[in-house]
Amino acid sequence: MPNNTPSAHASAVLAMPQGHPSAVMAFWFAGSRESGADVQIYSSQFDRSSQSWSPAVVVVNRWQKSGRLRHGLRRLGNPVAWIDRQQRIHLYVVATGWGGWAASRILHLRQVGNLGVEPDKAIEFQTQGLLPLSWLWNISHLVRNSPLLLQDGGMVLPAYFELGMKFPLALRFDAEGDYRGMVRISAQRDLLQPALLPRSPTDWLALMRDSGSDKRIRVAQTRDAGQHWEDRPNLLLRNPDAALATLALAPGQLLMAHNPRENSRAILDLSCSSDGLNWSQLDSIKQDPLGGEYSYPALAWADNSLWLTFTDQRQSIAWRRYAAPARQEKQSQ
Repeated sequence: MPNNTPSAHASAVLAMPQGHPSAVMAFWFAGSRESGADVQIYSSQFDRSSQSWSPAVVVVNRWQKSGRLRHGLRRLGNPVAWIDRQQRIHLYVVATGWGGWAASRILHLRQVGNLGVEPDKAIEFQTQGLLPLSWLWNISHLVRNSPLLLQDGGMVLPAYFELGMKFPLALRFDAEGDYRGMVRISAQRDLLQPALLPRSPTDWLALMRDSGSDKRIRVAQTRDAGQHWEDRPNLLLRNPDAALATLALAPGQLLMAHNPRENSRAILDLSCSSDGLNWSQLDSIKQDPLGGEYSYPALAWADNSLWLTFTDQRQSIAWRRYAAPARQEKQSQ
């Protein structure tokens, strides 16, 4: 954490290319409190040679970005990162000019240069603008979870609408990072923060947080690579209206980090599945018997390891690294 910064939340973790000095980068928002005027987007890199995190640095300053947008930004939150075909990092950040989070817009920033240029230099991001998602000043669109990478080099960014009613969206971008369109994921209301989970190149699931009364993880499915979606029955897993994260390592090797209790974020679990519908606990990441908070997980795969970051008591960002089990060589007969 940066010095004299008591609050942090909503991390994202990004796997870096082979040959880069860092294995992963983490992004999060931090300041005196959530929605505070001093909140900025911070980043840290895990150095491959020293096996340690670099000091946290500001990568999105709301006052600087306000000037370039020519209108004020009141608060920042929920960074999401992606690397395009030219090896440039794109950041998508929730930003508000007035009102609460429900009046947010999605701010798009892109790395100046690319990851192959001056790798030891601090990464600088240039404002690309607000994503054009609504005729109503683009308001009430937010992001939270990592994008789903496409075979053509583009990606699908999960997002959600939150003004009056809540519903999930899939935003499509080409390999250069240009926005190409939007599809609604579910016809139901009270759903937000979708996490996309591919079971094949065309068969994907969206697992979603439910802000209604069901307190379960909601599910939608596409069988045509995101062109059309249909709602599926809820998972049996409980969820306390909290964010979750998913990752597909390979077909039949699916992971999810989530809060498994109905009314508490005091327990954070890592679960596995072969089909995305039936889940088994793999590890209990954190538990607080006094009712604290471990929430908003993020997952990535780098250096033959699973990387996990999450919010720890709303005070800092915690992390874990799970090394893949060593393969046993078959002995000759």
